[in-house]
Amino acid sequence: MTDHHHANDHGALRDSLDTAKAAVSDAVETTREKTRELAHQTAQAAETNPLAIVAGGLALGALVGAIVPRSQKERELLAPVGKRLGATALAAVAAARESGKSELQNIGLTKGGAKDQVKTLLQNVAGAAATAGKAAASAGKKELRHADDQSGAQTGVA
Repeated sequence: MTDHHHANDHGALRDSLDTAKAAVSDAVETTREKTRELAHQTAQAAETNPLAIVAGGLALGALVGAIVPRSQKERELLAPVGKRLGATALAAVAAARESGKSELQNIGLTKGGAKDQVKTLLQNVAGAAATAGKAAASAGKKELRHADDQSGAQTGVA
């Protein structure tokens, strides 16, 4: 009976092992299917909205960069790069400013030139307004004389 009992234990152990193997195999297959599905969904999202993926990657990178402290070695290596980038940006801004000033001067738009042009424009507008006012006054006087002449003619006739 001991051999029979031992055989039953061995059979039960074998059945348990087979059940465990089947469960692991099913879990691995389910994980593979879900991974494939997730990869497919990610690929579709990247195709339909690639900027969202880039923005998400940048946000994730910024988050990781903020959480993970910089080592002394990173500071030593990156400090010169940051200084160089800052200096390059300042030089680019200065060059753009000088180039813009030069172009404006080439077309005659200096600070003094612009003031002179505005002054000339205002003088011309004032002159035109004065001329228009004189013309209106002269036309008004002529109209009054003409009306007086007609009024006098009508009174003299009667």
